[in-house]
Amino acid sequence: MSEVKLYRKRIIPEECILLENDEILHIDREIIVTKWNTIRPKKTLHHGYSCYFLERGFKVSKFYDHSGNLISWYCDIVSHTFDPSTNTYVFTDLLVDVIVYPDGFVRVVDLNELADAFRDRLITQEQLQLALRRTDKLLSLIYKGAFTRLQNIIEEYEKIAPSVIPENPENP
Repeated sequence: MSEVKLYRKRIIPEECILLENDEILHIDREIIVTKWNTIRPKKTLHHGYSCYFLERGFKVSKFYDHSGNLISWYCDIVSHTFDPSTNTYVFTDLLVDVIVYPDGFVRVVDLNELADAFRDRLITQEQLQLALRRTDKLLSLIYKGAFTRLQNIIEEYEKIAPSVIPENPENP
């Protein structure tokens, strides 16, 4: 069987890119855990870990800055397809994101993009409903204190495959 390929598909802006530098740490029927560095250099975000919860329809990521400090837990609401003939997953970002900061503060962002995408017929009614229902499920997990179960999965793989922080974090 060929190597597993992961693609990230965005609706706004429209793009579909191969995550060729993401390192897959674990894959099974329920989750895919990856370690990665940012694709495009950012002022603060440098690297992180992600866990795709295939059936739940979200990706939970742990974001780190250039010095290895936790920025936030960033949750993308997604859908996915899998092509067994090419061993390829395509994860479509359904626009809504939930950010959980180290102090526990929770922010839901990009609901305006979801509304605009539906208005502009970039997504279907089914995708709109899916995004809202998956966001509701994720927020329910967070509010009832069960988000730590999702975080723990990433943290277990992080112990196995720690990231290397650049020697001079001031000049990434």
